[in-house]
Amino acid sequence: MRNTIIKIFEILIWVIGGLVAIGGVIGGIVMLAQGEVVGLGVIIGGLLYAVIIMALFFIQIGTYNNTRRTAEAVEKLAGR
Repeated sequence: MRNTIIKIFEILIWVIGGLVAIGGVIGGIVMLAQGEVVGLGVIIGGLLYAVIIMALFFIQIGTYNNTRRTAEAVEKLAGR
């Protein structure tokens, strides 16, 4: 059950990160179409924001997986 929740969370991270990136690009294009140069910054900033937020979540999932594997290894050693 726990692994299923983690897998669903990973999928949600990809979906939300993709939506944030797409939103930043679309917002930047709309701003550029209106003649605002800041739109280029919005595009770059939106993409960087999506990558950074996704990376932080994936670091947390990696920490969870490493902790789980360490606990399993310790239990295996303790059983000897």
